[in-house]
Amino acid sequence: MTVKTAGLDLAKDVFQVHGISGNGRMIFNKAIKRVKLLSFFETLPPCTVGMEACGPSRHWGRQLRKLGHDVKLMPAGYVKPYVKRGKNDAVDAEAICEAVRRPAMRFFEIKTEGQQAILPIHRTRDLAARQRTQLANMIRSLLREFGHIGPVAV
Repeated sequence: MTVKTAGLDLAKDVFQVHGISGNGRMIFNKAIKRVKLLSFFETLPPCTVGMEACGPSRHWGRQLRKLGHDVKLMPAGYVKPYVKRGKNDAVDAEAICEAVRRPAMRFFEIKTEGQQAILPIHRTRDLAARQRTQLANMIRSLLREFGHIGPVAV
């Protein structure tokens, strides 16, 4: 039986993969260590792989696309309704696999490495601007304690 859809629950070291056939029958639900993940997916025929969108999901999505798989990233909040019982990695992988098959599901695009590399620059700039404003406000409030009232920047 061939795997048509796989749900991949990402973690730090051990990932959970849930695979089903075209008719929805479970083929596997197994834990795989990080170092063996790509070799595992190399053995599978090209299939749809669903993942929750999180920090490392874009990296793994690019890697799996290189192997010929159709990777789809979903918001974690959209996967939650498909969790049938208590939360653990195996149940999450099954829920991801179920959610990725839904026709009305919304997906994220996988950013290229270049697009992803620009994001820290924007975050750093925003942080610097917020800290500059905080520092100016703190200095202004300390000066007020000594009776010096300065203009408020607009």
